[in-house]
Amino acid sequence: MNNSKDISVAIISFFLSTVITWWFVDSCPLYNSLQQKFLSTGIAGAKWCLQISAAYFFLAQKRWGFIKNIGLTCLAGSIILLPYPVAAIFFKIDNASFFIGSLLVAVAVMMVLYYYSVTKLLLPVKWFWGWIGSLAIAITLQLTIVFNVIKF
Repeated sequence: MNNSKDISVAIISFFLSTVITWWFVDSCPLYNSLQQKFLSTGIAGAKWCLQISAAYFFLAQKRWGFIKNIGLTCLAGSIILLPYPVAAIFFKIDNASFFIGSLLVAVAVMMVLYYYSVTKLLLPVKWFWGWIGSLAIAITLQLTIVFNVIKF
């Protein structure tokens, strides 16, 4: 089976998503250092790498279709983030509410798209719940390690 188109779409989607997400993080004044920005972006990327790895090792015939779909889901979420860096850089609008609101809308849309990807390929819904679990862990890491909002 030739999966080259799915592989290409996945690579391009995740690459563009990484670039857009970095621009989003880099334009936010909530980050105090470059280290915080790298850590924040790394946490987001690790969540997707975990899902890609799981799909690669456990989905056999459906792996590349699913990886392509979640790549497009990731890209869609990143595109939703674009108004923030554009407004921050070109119009000097960079308040925390806009930043957090952008994140919330992006996550909500990605949740719907991820669920659609799971159901479209007739995968068990545990794939969706696994992603929700990794999302919860990523958010917790962001709030504890990156922003020190939650202290254990």
